[in-house]
Amino acid sequence: MPDCLVLAGPTDEIYSPAALDLLTDVERERAARFRHESHRRDFVAAHLLARRCAARVTGVPEERLTLLQYCDRCGPGHGRPSIAEIPRLGVSLTHSRGYVCAAAGPGRVGVDAEHIPPGPLDESLAAQALSPAERPLVPDNETLIRFWVRKEALIKRGELTMDGLRTTDLSALPLGGSHGEDEPRRLQWEGRHLMEWRTGSGVVVGVVTDHPARLGRSAGSRAEEDL
Repeated sequence: MPDCLVLAGPTDEIYSPAALDLLTDVERERAARFRHESHRRDFVAAHLLARRCAARVTGVPEERLTLLQYCDRCGPGHGRPSIAEIPRLGVSLTHSRGYVCAAAGPGRVGVDAEHIPPGPLDESLAAQALSPAERPLVPDNETLIRFWVRKEALIKRGELTMDGLRTTDLSALPLGGSHGEDEPRRLQWEGRHLMEWRTGSGVVVGVVTDHPARLGRSAGSRAEEDL
């Protein structure tokens, strides 16, 4: 199996009404419960993108893939995703107000994307998310959200819980750099591979995988061009 593939982009470039035909009954029911159409489109686009990642990695057409989600506490319907036909494949997805991202590959996979809040540092979120060593490194919301998406990606891999945010210390990982908007930065941390970037619309994305990940640039189609 190839290394992990990550696809991401604006919801409007990925969403298609035809994507609803690929979703399971459970996914369609969940999509229908969203009160806002924009949130529903984000959900559908992210679930389509997860199938697209899995299809490119495995060579199985996306229309033949069944995306399942299971929560250890609540049961099926939400929680960590998997592909029914290829249960050993790691899969993760995320969406944040008009932007979606998904990844698939061998081993454990976790992705998260969050918009940077406007205004001064969100002290409440900082107190919830940061370890004592991390807190002095965070002067603004952009740095805070960078820590947040790294830890959320670990949660989605199944190796961290919300209760462990403040006791998980990522302060040794670099935060600055000369990378431009939408240009991914790749790091390694205790055997894990981290890829992250910031979009021009103010979304920070973090991807944590067991194997190196590549970012596909053509998320809205089956064509593939990678960074």
